[in-house]
Amino acid sequence: MKDAMTLATAAPLAPLDARPPVLTLSGVDKIFNGDVVALRDLSLTINQGDFMSLLGPSGCGKSTALRIIADLLHPTRGSVDWTGQHDTGDLGVVFQEPTLMPWATVAQNTYLPYRLRGKPYNAVKDEVLEALKLVGLEKFQNAYPRELSGGMKMRVSIARAMVTRPRLILMDEPFAALDEITRFKLNNDLLALKEKIGCTVIFVTHSVFESVFLSDRIVVMAARPGRVLREVQVDAPYPRTETFRTSPEYAAHCRAASDALQEAIGAAA
Repeated sequence: MKDAMTLATAAPLAPLDARPPVLTLSGVDKIFNGDVVALRDLSLTINQGDFMSLLGPSGCGKSTALRIIADLLHPTRGSVDWTGQHDTGDLGVVFQEPTLMPWATVAQNTYLPYRLRGKPYNAVKDEVLEALKLVGLEKFQNAYPRELSGGMKMRVSIARAMVTRPRLILMDEPFAALDEITRFKLNNDLLALKEKIGCTVIFVTHSVFESVFLSDRIVVMAARPGRVLREVQVDAPYPRTETFRTSPEYAAHCRAASDALQEAIGAAA
């Protein structure tokens, strides 16, 4: 991602308590099959520039919350409200699997959000190539998914999510299936990307260590029913480097997030 560093950097982030809201969830419940309560009274405000991780045990509704925000599911009760005008270009989604079209090239996969909006490729070719440049794959634009490693496939998925420069990117455990070295590298690259395009991120993870490294807000959820138990703020400045991973400050934040997660696991028992 060295080439990405030649692009203009987004404006510095405002302090957490001074950021305007992008999206608000108010009293959201989600009930499946009439009696399975996936979420109860979920209320969250996501602010401009936040990197928010949803952390919690399996079954606490993290992915369900993400799908409701993405309008792939509808809440049983409650509301999801965007601030200001909102259209499909405001949102990018990265799933647990890259979900690439195997018959399409890297560039064609990245172009998909524009294709769904009816824009011809030649009209947005520059945006597609810039997105691939940001994730370090501009030289692979004509390759097919079968020719890529797992980490490279995920980079394509990230490029596709951010090609329209959305206000909000949703990421549902995108690095969970990758080896630790690749995961660490993509964590670093994701923060560099966020700095470049100035977006807001909601990131689902089971990893305390990943959530602390990436986030400035960690929302810890408990299960049965899925609900917010506690929020942990990580006030370490960006950019974050490998030095932060080995610092006492990082260890202290990891302990705080781990304690909150243990509380969530106990609350779900």
